[in-house]
Amino acid sequence: MESFDFTNTPVSTGTTIMAVEFDGGVVVGADSRTSSGPYVANRVTDKLTRITDHIYCCRSGSAADTQAIADIVAYSLNYHENQMSKPATVFEAASEFRNYCYSYRDSLLAGIIVAGWDKQLGGQVYNVPVGGMLVREPCTIGGSGSSYIYGFVREHYREGMAMEECVEFVKKAVKHAIYHDGSSGGVVRIGIITQDGVERRLFFNTKSGEPEVINTPQLAVN
Repeated sequence: MESFDFTNTPVSTGTTIMAVEFDGGVVVGADSRTSSGPYVANRVTDKLTRITDHIYCCRSGSAADTQAIADIVAYSLNYHENQMSKPATVFEAASEFRNYCYSYRDSLLAGIIVAGWDKQLGGQVYNVPVGGMLVREPCTIGGSGSSYIYGFVREHYREGMAMEECVEFVKKAVKHAIYHDGSSGGVVRIGIITQDGVERRLFFNTKSGEPEVINTPQLAVN
């Protein structure tokens, strides 16, 4: 009987991440499943990672790679803010991610969406896909689940949506991806980033099929 060496077998990873700009901020969303091939390694992962008080990133790809890059960028921006005595901009954060993803593109599997608010440009969303490209987009999606919802996003996204409309749009899109993509699952985590800080919301499906939401209080910022 031939032995199976799992250590040399490549595994596929999957997720669904999304971000949308609105007048006054951004809405970010993600599922909570971390998969390793056909196995669910973690069903309650938080893929919305704090970088600064007003900047978050959504992570897709290798969990280890994206966590490491997010930690490095968060440390770098914290040092930058302390030295410059002013908050980092969203573009500066996105550029940091781009630099690492591009410089180590041959050894990292990381697709990042950087979203946040700053005084210069307000709410902004930047997409840093695998390979290290950087582009600003008013609405962007990523991860394996994104291929299932391109049509939904193209049909239902429109410029000028209010904050709660963006929340509903992101929630529905991620839920559709969870339903169709076997590598996406768990709950829908959403973050609303404005000049006041970050508000986190959690949606999950009950037995009745209706979503329930748990609101977390806004972070106090200086």
